[in-house]
Amino acid sequence: MKKQFIQEAPPPIKDFLMYLQNIQGRSPLTIDEYYSDLRTFFRYILQHKGLADSNAQIEDISIAGVDIELIRSVTADDIFDFFNYCINERKNKPASRARKTTVLKHFFRHLKEIRFLIDKNPMDVIVSPKRKKALPKYLTLQQSRELLDAVDGKYKIRDECILTLFLNCGLRLSELVGININDINDQRILKVCGKGNKEREIYLNDACMDAINEYKKVRPIEGIKDKKALFISRNHNRISNKTVQALVYKYLNAIGMEGYSVHKLRHTAATLMYQEGGVDIRVLQDILGHENLGTTQIYTHISQKQSIEAMKSNPLGKSKNHNDDE
Repeated sequence: MKKQFIQEAPPPIKDFLMYLQNIQGRSPLTIDEYYSDLRTFFRYILQHKGLADSNAQIEDISIAGVDIELIRSVTADDIFDFFNYCINERKNKPASRARKTTVLKHFFRHLKEIRFLIDKNPMDVIVSPKRKKALPKYLTLQQSRELLDAVDGKYKIRDECILTLFLNCGLRLSELVGININDINDQRILKVCGKGNKEREIYLNDACMDAINEYKKVRPIEGIKDKKALFISRNHNRISNKTVQALVYKYLNAIGMEGYSVHKLRHTAATLMYQEGGVDIRVLQDILGHENLGTTQIYTHISQKQSIEAMKSNPLGKSKNHNDDE
């Protein structure tokens, strides 16, 4: 969790975030997201209850004064009003509202069942909005090759290496940015730290190893502020999430794939492994670092071709009117 969050969060929220971090082992990214949602919620509550300047922009409202008494005053109606605000003012989509619902449920349950600081949980009557289940967008094999071919400029070798790892390993953005040089051993095994600080190992194929070895030849050595980091920015820092996002958008736009994101490259890697490579779904689960198989199984819906061929190959699949003896 970022240090400024620990410093500025009021005690009830700080206690909750520290519980997530130290007891449940949630990742720094998850802690940041929880804090952001709780801050938005209590900024709204302060303004809604007339405890903040009504003319102030909600982003400027401090939550430093949030205490147990204020939290105890929150009702289910307040929460309904907050989600109406999220829909009408913030234009939050169901997925965003569902995340906020989860955060608030965990927060109020923590205060009631872990800390015994509140008697009633106003979230008990709140139902999470249904998320629209959509198949993940991904690049085709040809589009993936075009993306790699589009790389150019001063940082061509570095950027090509980054895209190669995304497209071959299915890494999350935070996982790629967090790679250290010593995370890759002599057996071509890359150790990554995923969600919930869970480590997993990924075997690096020839394309990945070639790209990494080429990048190491041009990787800056002098003046590096984080000597452990594999990928270095132009300012000689560990490359940031924002920089990686920008370079990925740049090359996606170059091949006419506007609207696609870094995470779509993870979907692409998973889809190509399953659809083109025939990787077993449980092996794919391990590679992607999914805790639940159900999360991985969305990729089984992408390729109907394999299912059709499997059904056709069943020896009992022929019609009685098409016997081999005929």
